[in-house]
Amino acid sequence: MALDVSALSDFNNEVAGELVVKSVYGGSTMEYITIQEGVKYQEPINLFEVDLYIQNANCSTTFSGSAAFSQRNITVCPRTSQDGICLKDLDKKYLGISALEPGSYNETFALAGAYSDLLVNQFQKANDQFLWQQVSGSASSFGGTCETDGLLTLLSSGSAGSAITDSAQIVASATTPTLTNLDAMIAALPTDVADRDDLTFFMSVGAFRNFVANVRSANSYYFDPNSISNRGGLLEMVYPYQNIKVVGTVGINTGRIVLGPAKQIVAGTDLMSDFSQFQLWYDINTDQLRHRISTKLGVNIAYPEFWVSNNV
Repeated sequence: MALDVSALSDFNNEVAGELVVKSVYGGSTMEYITIQEGVKYQEPINLFEVDLYIQNANCSTTFSGSAAFSQRNITVCPRTSQDGICLKDLDKKYLGISALEPGSYNETFALAGAYSDLLVNQFQKANDQFLWQQVSGSASSFGGTCETDGLLTLLSSGSAGSAITDSAQIVASATTPTLTNLDAMIAALPTDVADRDDLTFFMSVGAFRNFVANVRSANSYYFDPNSISNRGGLLEMVYPYQNIKVVGTVGINTGRIVLGPAKQIVAGTDLMSDFSQFQLWYDINTDQLRHRISTKLGVNIAYPEFWVSNNV
């Protein structure tokens, strides 16, 4: 006799496989720069410089020189993520057996840890995109309408004070980030910051990989693949100059490459722990598992005249 199984769905053991979460980001530009906490809306970066005047004099001298204070403001944007998921939707799925506790009051969620990690993971990626790509007054998925600019705008030729060099080699570094092209950017860097230990090339992840491939294909004797640090959305290696790092970040989505003292970038926020601590709770009124992440973030550069960019 024939066996008729057409009314049954094909078997799929939904709880047999391992749950693989979509984790996409690990590193952060904020690891390299200066953080200024306690900023509710706007605060200054206080700057101080001295112009020393030396003269040829014996007994009589003329007082000359200057000590100048100045400021560059950081305006922070309130950034919030909030959502709710109805756990009862899992009742219809076999996965609900492993994800939910018995009973109709779904106040516990076995995947809460993975869910929390993904929320922090995605928010960290959005923060890097905001730090680099935000344009004052424009709406975006990672920044919204906010009166502050990101680093790509601050380090462009239209930004006052930036040491932008438009030589052919530096512009070429957008598509062929070789040692020769990045050396040209180092040569254009003001000598006043040449000895700093926080000099950093920032570029896209794609440009970083091209740079590594170019160094490797050149058979450079100092190239060590183990020197590359891979932290998800951020890649790092030490340049042949020991006081210079090369960093690829998902915050940059163009051919832009910039070089300068990373600690002179100042990110303003209300409280640093807001980026890793957030609220996750069961709301009995809506029968949902809800989350809320709320931070403030803005950025500026203390001395943009010490930065070089290919301006792409």
